[in-house]
Amino acid sequence: MDRKWKWVLSSGALLVIFLGRMTTALEVPLDPKVLEGLPQPPTITHQSPKDFIIDPRENILIYCEAKGKPHPSFSWTRNGTHFDVEKDSKVLMKPSSGTLVIDISGEKAEAYEGIYQCTARNEHGTAVSNNIFIRQSRSPLWSKERKEAIMVQVGVSLVLQCRPPAGLPPPIIFWMDNNFQRLPQNTRVSQALNGDLYFSNVLLDDTRNDYICYARFPHTQTIQQKQPITVKVLDMDAINETVAALYNYTNNLFVDSPSGERRPSFMAPLGRSSTQMALRGGVLEIECIAEGLPTPEVSWYKESGDLPSSRMSFHNFQKTLKIADVMEADAGDYRCTAKNSLGSAHHTIKVSVKAAPFWISAPRNLILAPKETGILTCRVSGDPKPQIAWSVNGVPIENSPKDTSRKVEDDTVILSDVQTGSSAVYQCNASNEFGYLLANAFVNVLAEAPRVLTPPNNVYQVITNNPAFLDCASFGSPIPTITWFKDSQTSILNRDPYVIHNNGTLEINVAQSLNSGKYTCIASNNLGTRENHVYLEVKEPTRILAQPEYMVVQRNRKAVFECKVKHDPTLIPTMNWLKDNGELPDDERFLVDTDSLTINEVTEEDEGTYTCVMNTTLDQDSASAMLTVVEATPTPAIVYEEPDPPTDLELTDQRERSVQLTWIPGDEHNSPTQKFLVQYEDLLHQAGVWHNLTEEEGTKTTAHLDLSPYAYYSFRVLAVNHVGFSQPSQPSRQYRTNPAAPDVNPTDVHGVGTEHNNLVISWKELTGLQSNGPGLQYKVNWRQKDVEEDWLSETVANASKYVVSGTPTFVPYEVKVQAVNDYGNGPAPEAVVGYSGEDVPISAPESVQVLVQNGTLAEVHWEPVLTSMVRGRLQGYKVSYWRERSLHQAEAQQEEQQVLLFSGNRTDGRLPGLKPYSLYTLNIRVVNGKGEGPPSPNHNFETPEGVPGPPSFLRIKNTDMDSLTLEWGPPQDNNGRLTGYTLKYQPVNSSNELGPVEEMMFPANETTVILADLKYSTRYKFYFNAKTIKGSGPTITEEAVTIMDEAFIQQPIVDVFKVRPIGPAFTNVNSSVVGEEGAVISWEYFGPDKNVYVEYIVENSKEDWTKEFVNGSSGSQTHLIKGLKPGTSYRVRLVVKDHSEATIHSTEELVITLPEAMKSDQVDLATQGWFIGLMCAIALLILVLLIICFIKRNKGGKYPVKEKEDAHQDPEIQPMKDDDGTFGEYSDTEDHKPLKGSRTPSNGTVKRDDSDDSLVDYGEGGDGQFNEDGSFIGQYSGKKEKDTHEGNESSEAPSPVNAMNSFV
Repeated sequence: MDRKWKWVLSSGALLVIFLGRMTTALEVPLDPKVLEGLPQPPTITHQSPKDFIIDPRENILIYCEAKGKPHPSFSWTRNGTHFDVEKDSKVLMKPSSGTLVIDISGEKAEAYEGIYQCTARNEHGTAVSNNIFIRQSRSPLWSKERKEAIMVQVGVSLVLQCRPPAGLPPPIIFWMDNNFQRLPQNTRVSQALNGDLYFSNVLLDDTRNDYICYARFPHTQTIQQKQPITVKVLDMDAINETVAALYNYTNNLFVDSPSGERRPSFMAPLGRSSTQMALRGGVLEIECIAEGLPTPEVSWYKESGDLPSSRMSFHNFQKTLKIADVMEADAGDYRCTAKNSLGSAHHTIKVSVKAAPFWISAPRNLILAPKETGILTCRVSGDPKPQIAWSVNGVPIENSPKDTSRKVEDDTVILSDVQTGSSAVYQCNASNEFGYLLANAFVNVLAEAPRVLTPPNNVYQVITNNPAFLDCASFGSPIPTITWFKDSQTSILNRDPYVIHNNGTLEINVAQSLNSGKYTCIASNNLGTRENHVYLEVKEPTRILAQPEYMVVQRNRKAVFECKVKHDPTLIPTMNWLKDNGELPDDERFLVDTDSLTINEVTEEDEGTYTCVMNTTLDQDSASAMLTVVEATPTPAIVYEEPDPPTDLELTDQRERSVQLTWIPGDEHNSPTQKFLVQYEDLLHQAGVWHNLTEEEGTKTTAHLDLSPYAYYSFRVLAVNHVGFSQPSQPSRQYRTNPAAPDVNPTDVHGVGTEHNNLVISWKELTGLQSNGPGLQYKVNWRQKDVEEDWLSETVANASKYVVSGTPTFVPYEVKVQAVNDYGNGPAPEAVVGYSGEDVPISAPESVQVLVQNGTLAEVHWEPVLTSMVRGRLQGYKVSYWRERSLHQAEAQQEEQQVLLFSGNRTDGRLPGLKPYSLYTLNIRVVNGKGEGPPSPNHNFETPEGVPGPPSFLRIKNTDMDSLTLEWGPPQDNNGRLTGYTLKYQPVNSSNELGPVEEMMFPANETTVILADLKYSTRYKFYFNAKTIKGSGPTITEEAVTIMDEAFIQQPIVDVFKVRPIGPAFTNVNSSVVGEEGAVISWEYFGPDKNVYVEYIVENSKEDWTKEFVNGSSGSQTHLIKGLKPGTSYRVRLVVKDHSEATIHSTEELVITLPEAMKSDQVDLATQGWFIGLMCAIALLILVLLIICFIKRNKGGKYPVKEKEDAHQDPEIQPMKDDDGTFGEYSDTEDHKPLKGSRTPSNGTVKRDDSDDSLVDYGEGGDGQFNEDGSFIGQYSGKKEKDTHEGNESSEAPSPVNAMNSFV
């Protein structure tokens, strides 16, 4: 049923046209959100080919995949009857699929041959697959035959028949000799399409006994060979002369004279004409093979038209014409002509073209709403005309239940007034004698409200003046109607520049900046409405403003190309430079800047065309210039100068607001004029000032000028070429335009009060040229907004503002300014909202409350000030707060006041950064554009206790062998009442590993402690913090080392980590070399730090220092550095590091040089002559033994009857010699063996087996190729390991059978 055009009235007078559409096929979307809960009849998505030839050595895989909702179930028929998959243990159907896997191991593949068809069904219908014809590939043997030698005279024609056994699929034919070399073919000797070998005339060189026809069966990868054919070519003239001389005969012994030169005649096809049929879309191959002497040449032409050159090719030395993708127009008479020096022969092949059924229009799936009408069409063609048969859910339509809503008319099914639940799958079968077509098309009856499939809030970007396409993909049944709206407008977009396509897409032919904005698409049908919003951004185009200019530069000088670009500010540009449309040379002389390319020291190689390309994500622009490099002292070159100014300016076609200007160009001075710039002077308003008016191309001499009223114009023209601007032309005569009312009103209109009782209305004045006439004035209008009162107005001249006095404080006003002159008023102005002046607030916030969150944060709340009391634009609320004192102290110690401004109409805020255990005061003021209001009453609040700060110091004193004294000071910020201190300490060993932790607690009033029972000469780390009832504060740390002898006890008490020992930490640093790869470093060390390292580096090296840890004990120490390189100099030093790996002490660097490695006096055995001679003798002996073994092995495989068989020359006995690569194996003439390397089962087919000696088992057998002369190149090498049960057979020479597989 055609959907009627619907007209809808919008906004009282707007008619909307909904596009009517014939119900068409609609595929169910694959979006999972749409598919969820959406019923769908089955659809076949994948199936095996109609004619399926299987490999008998592999499992059979018959594909059948389908989709639907719910997921379909599958069943099969075989040869027209139900195929019960579950009853055959060899057959498996894949889960959630109809694909069959047939295991033929231990079975004959032919047992499963037949015609299979898959059925996929769910509650909404049934779909069926094609008939899949399963056939086993076959490679039968050649029939046994005895070939006698063929004896022919020189010059006669000859046909060697191949006649291979019929295989499935047909085999590939080729001719070779005993050495597996392709027999050479040319215009005289060639292979026909049927495999026979044709000789147009024979030569003595054609005599040989190994013309062998091979047939390769591609599916089984096997090759069968025909018995060799022997051809003997006789020269009868020479024979007659020899016999006559022996017997003194005067007559010829052989009456038949040898064949001499003759005209061509056809060997195939025979007669003057023949016929051939081809199928449309297939390949047509026709051939003409002729005999004659000299060898004839063959040519082709079509009698009823031209040969299809694009689809045609010649093969087999012009003897075969091949036409691909055959069409009906290829039918006709094809004439082949064979010609030599004695004459010509003709043969006509009448070609007819038939056609299996092919689609013109296949039936498509239909989604219909209840009570709708749909049409399924099955349009096919073919020759002969195909017969069309319809089925429903796999059942012929004539056998299916009657349906009054369904009507079948040949290739069309019409469904009228469909009902819910009448979903089904229809099958169309079109067939003739050459094949058939089967198509499934479902009819899905759905009632679905619209769904918009396009993602919401998509942003589309497009360049100005380009088309824009906004998507609104939808789904629903009935098919939704799509309407579009822009921004908040109520009008529907259905006219220029908008086009709504059938798929819902909105097209804007030429997008402009005013088209930017928010677009809404609405999809609706009788079940509901859905909408979606998208956004369009129209961007400015990318343009090159300053293009690179043609340059002539002397060699070794600098060339600079400029390329200045304008682009949309929201797009990110990228600049690329090209030379001759390729990348710039990778040379540091080329410098690329943001808007230029500089080439330093140019050479002749730098000549070319340079292009700057500016890309954005949406567009690009490019400009090119040529660089010419000349010698530093060139001969006088062409002079390029600015053009001369244009002359003879004339004004024509004079109108009220336009005029036409013409001129004569001046001399271009060897550089073409790029453009003309037209300027004007307004003698009435700005005498002496010239303004740019327009630009014209360099090829034009006329410009149409748009003018303004009430101006005294003079014009002049400047010419521009690559060199620069010309001088201005002489001004034209004066042209005056008549006055008129203003075309525009003032811009930048604002209404702002400067005092609490006024309103200042300001604007930007019009220029003299915009005034359009004398007596320019401005009519200022204002009225209070949202108050029923008339506009007040005042007219002023030569002013850009007007002050309205006596206004209420801060109330909104509507203002507008209109231009007026003696000739009328400007256009109606638009109103702008402004506000009268502000005054300071007169009220403070009330109900101030403070909620303390913790010791450092509090929240303050207040009631907002009434708008009438703010008396201006509310800026926010200012909270002032300060710390009065700590709760430890009785007397106030007020700190600096802090201020926070909370913008907008807030009623709460947070006060961060407070100090715990303190008394604070705050007040709040409201702020507007004029100033601050009065403060609220002061409000006090207290913060609770917090954790204390770190102790003010921790000192270590009186360090002894097993004790030391700790002193500390209380925190500067107690943040509460101190409850005590915590001390933790632990030893640190020489490898910086920490020992067990000891912990001690002290009351708040203690400041010192003596730690006893410590280990001597040990480093300790101390952790110390203070506590309140809220917890522990930050920890401070210190380290100290207990001493080990009296010398350190006598030293003054110092803070170990604050004061380092006075004097050097290292003394007596020495070095010595040990051997070729080592050095010993010795020193004396005095210091408390244990992290001592020896560092070394190769002299003059830039690598990092190599570091080795040594004992940090005091006193004399030594260290051996190993693994140094002989003959190398090293720099060595001693360093002490702290725990952060920072260097505390370092010695001066020592330079150590290691001696060169000593040369060995040992004799190299490999260079002695007697040793070399002995090794050569052993190698020669091994080689002789290998040759003897090889000969013995080959002789062991011969039969004693070999000589007798050689005498009979049975063609199936093929000798195999090691030196020439031919067969040397005995073959029983009654075995019917095709070739060594394949075995033949009893059923006549050839199956692959593990014991097969095929070239597939060898490394490079698949890489064989032919040289240009047809000889086979390749090696039989790399034989893979055989199974152990093969025994001695693994030693046999590799078979070349499968080598031929690789190149045939």
